[in-house]
Amino acid sequence: MVNDLSIFERIVRRAHAHTAAIDIIDSSEHPFSIRNISNDLPSVVVDLFDDGHYSQATFEAYKFVDKEIHRHSKIGKSGFQLMMDALGGSSPAIKLTSLITTSDQDEQKGFQFIFSGAVLAIRNPRGHEHSVIDDPDTCLDHLSLASMLLRRLADAGYR
Repeated sequence: MVNDLSIFERIVRRAHAHTAAIDIIDSSEHPFSIRNISNDLPSVVVDLFDDGHYSQATFEAYKFVDKEIHRHSKIGKSGFQLMMDALGGSSPAIKLTSLITTSDQDEQKGFQFIFSGAVLAIRNPRGHEHSVIDDPDTCLDHLSLASMLLRRLADAGYR
């Protein structure tokens, strides 16, 4: 009996997740517009999201962030080490602040850790594990962070 109940609960939870995704997609305004997701993300991110492939949409967005850091820094690495090297040190390859004041230096270091942490905590599990399943809200949260990172790069002159 317990086994039948747990199977039924799994079915209901999956059906609810699918219905919630349809409700979001059927809205008159796309969730990317509502969340102000960056238009700089590749179109494949939108396509994957619209098709319900939320983990893959997140993964593609963070691969794009990684490639943007690589393109601007010209450092031949990827992932965590790229973020640490490109945004760190006394004269980083990518300067997000003027690095003049202590506050500027702290902000630069903070973004170094945010970029690095995003790659470790968000991109890597989706690139290395086959079992990561995201819901639409989680994906939109991840894409909002990726958008903020891309906007910070653009605001610092990296286009």
